Amino acid sequence: MERRGFLKTLAGAGLGAGMLSAWGAATPAQAAGLEDCLAVVVDVDACTGCGACVQACHERAAARVPQPVSPIPASRWGRDRKPDWWGRRNVTDRLTPYNWLYLQSCTVQTARGERRVFMPRRCLQCLNPPCVSLCPLGAARQRPTGAVYTEMSLCFGDSQCIAVCPWHIPRLQAGVGPYLHLAPGYLGYGQTFKCDFCEDIISDGKPPLCVAACPHGAQHFGPYAEMTALARRMAEERHGDLFGLQENGGTCLIYVSSIPFRDIEASLLRQGLISAGRPSLRPAGASLERENDLVGTVLAAPLAGAALAGLRLLRDHWRDKDED
Repeated sequence: MERRGFLKTLAGAGLGAGMLSAWGAATPAQAAGLEDCLAVVVDVDACTGCGACVQACHERAAARVPQPVSPIPASRWGRDRKPDWWGRRNVTDRLTPYNWLYLQSCTVQTARGERRVFMPRRCLQCLNPPCVSLCPLGAARQRPTGAVYTEMSLCFGDSQCIAVCPWHIPRLQAGVGPYLHLAPGYLGYGQTFKCDFCEDIISDGKPPLCVAACPHGAQHFGPYAEMTALARRMAEERHGDLFGLQENGGTCLIYVSSIPFRDIEASLLRQGLISAGRPSLRPAGASLERENDLVGTVLAAPLAGAALAGLRLLRDHWRDKDED
């Protein structure tokens, strides 16, 4: 099918499918009044960088990301996006589709001399996640526990979740997902992956694997209200700093450190330790300042919904053609 014919099919599908985007609607965690919301507090001062949390998470992630097809289909629109981490699926020094948690580390100059800092970095599980509000196909979702996860049967890898995330946490893997069975090359690039807060495990009252694996008690897990109170108390006792309590309107992952996070961020920048899959730290409300930048994404959401409807028409068309 030629590109012109494909676009006509999409136009005929209408824009009603764009209603899948729930921009502006209350998220499940907000609707529940945070009563069921859970959170993790990371004591940066207690983290030794042993990597036990990384290993526990990596095993879970690797079991949930399929092997891509080979060759990976090329885009018919001239945007040849084929990020493939299958051959590097054992990489753990950054976030990848196969590695959802990594230890961000840098050396910080303090009044007492140099100090090595370790921070387990993963999805912060925002209370009001922009990825959920702005995903055009409704693939990004949130449970009342605060866990932000992806309904993989709806994810086409359009990467809007990466674009709107203040920390660009989700990672794209090409050659996997439902687009392969609908219109590979026309719409879809793969699927995006990130930490899902062990959403199936915490729903049973158990801690996330990373928390359970920590041998030094550097991570604490419990109800959101209790964890925020704990984080504030820890910060007050050591005259320390908090990260995640206010960022992007609040998150379910809160870091406590005796070293100001602005100093940690500055050290990461100076040492060249911020790049794709190695997120920066942002001051509180940073993503809210980017609201105007998201307008294009919001306006594009109905088009993506229409595209999905068009894909379903194409799928039925090709199925009938194969049966003839």
